Amino acid sequence: MAIPFEIAPLDDGVTAPWGFTAAGVTAGLKASGRPDLAIVATDTPVTAAAVLTTNQVKAAPVVVTAEHLAASGGRARAVLLNAGSANACTGLEGLATAREACDLVAHHLGCDAHEVLICSTGVIGVPIDRPAYLAGIPKVVAAAAPEGGADAAEAIMTTDLVAKEAAVHVTDAEGGSATVGGMCKGSGMIAPTMATMLCVVTTDAPLEGEEAAAILRRATDRTFNRISVDGVMSTNDTIVLLASGTAVTPPDADAVEAGITAVLGDLATQVVRDGEGAQRLVRITVRGALAEDDALAVARQVGTDDLVKTAVAGGDPNWGRIIAAVGASPVLIDPGSVDIAVGDVTVCTGGMAAPFDRAAAEAVMAADEVQVTIDLGLGDAEATFLTCDLTHGYITINAEYTT
Repeated sequence: MAIPFEIAPLDDGVTAPWGFTAAGVTAGLKASGRPDLAIVATDTPVTAAAVLTTNQVKAAPVVVTAEHLAASGGRARAVLLNAGSANACTGLEGLATAREACDLVAHHLGCDAHEVLICSTGVIGVPIDRPAYLAGIPKVVAAAAPEGGADAAEAIMTTDLVAKEAAVHVTDAEGGSATVGGMCKGSGMIAPTMATMLCVVTTDAPLEGEEAAAILRRATDRTFNRISVDGVMSTNDTIVLLASGTAVTPPDADAVEAGITAVLGDLATQVVRDGEGAQRLVRITVRGALAEDDALAVARQVGTDDLVKTAVAGGDPNWGRIIAAVGASPVLIDPGSVDIAVGDVTVCTGGMAAPFDRAAAEAVMAADEVQVTIDLGLGDAEATFLTCDLTHGYITINAEYTT
């Protein structure tokens, strides 16, 4: 059967679709003096949707973004992002600062304040340096340009070791095409039930409010909701989708959704690869489940288990830790039907030890990318979850985070 669309990766980021500009500048919010303020903008209002943290403690920017999307009817001109302060647990002052920042962006763009969305990342509970933050806004707005995507991606980094960008060109069977681009930041506090730390994804495809929100939710569920670095949910998690509708011959909605999912999947993988202190990416595939949700629940349980993650850090093919995590999931299993493999080495059959070449299994566990496959032997459904190993480096980074 013919593939209904084709997806080609592009060497670009959030400004890959025509009509989007971006910038990253130094406002003085990071003690390091590195860039810390970014913007993604358009010349006219475009369709906007967001997926926001489900943490009950929500940062001021998350609250303001939700308010603005509701007030604007899902339209936006810009997303303002900063690193160096989460502006979370900062009370009414934090809300006032976020709203004033949106007002200032709107003033310089000549739009309504409700058409400005806002994101922040950094230490929780520390008020943002308001004068420096606001003084940087005219600078970042003026710097926005089609070639500014890489600068924006760099400016939102915190403990990230690398900036994270992705883009694709998608074409459907009828010749319609569109471009999708994106950037994100994230390295620690990654166990989303919605998104990563911060992400902006753009497209020139035409999408309307409810359609855009539904596509973003589904794409997020299949990408950022299937990763973990440390099992910790942030107060600031935000994904924003901006759709300009400027594509001359746009593809069908399925192709657009595939392109958005591809970009988010690429970015999500980059987040796990750059996990704080991480040495190895781990792909956990659970097969033989009765339903995909069951497979995902088991994979998530294994992928967030500290003993499994430390075993990977040590290159130890300790399948006992894996099967114990499988049994700790909320999914009803038959322990006697469980098979486990690391790479192509089967280490457990029918819930018991399989004869295996330990040196071969250790070689698999020592690779930069480790595949763990778990077969529940119950059905035909499967799901994959991404995580990383848990190392001494993670402890060092977070033990000294505010010092």
